[in-house]
Amino acid sequence: MKLRELAHSRTGDKGNTLNISVICHDAQHYEHLRAVLTSQRVKAHLRDVVHGDVVRYELPGIAAFNFVLGNALGGGVTRSLALDAHGKSLSSALMNLEVAAP
Repeated sequence: MKLRELAHSRTGDKGNTLNISVICHDAQHYEHLRAVLTSQRVKAHLRDVVHGDVVRYELPGIAAFNFVLGNALGGGVTRSLALDAHGKSLSSALMNLEVAAP
């Protein structure tokens, strides 16, 4: 199943660092995602874009995770609207990750 069936996502950026939040649709899926959605798995899935470390922060109180992806925005934000320098499309790319059903 796709991650998007269990969670939704938002992104933010600061310089060349991107953060992607993954928020469970249902809190009962938090522990399952905690087991399968590791930093290594996220980095492998986004390997063509993320060239630095991926750190996962766990937020069990709101059934969410925050992934901080280093060296992920090709040097940082640009003024051109033709590029996704803010990394907003990467949340959709992450939601396309295949995960085991809970």
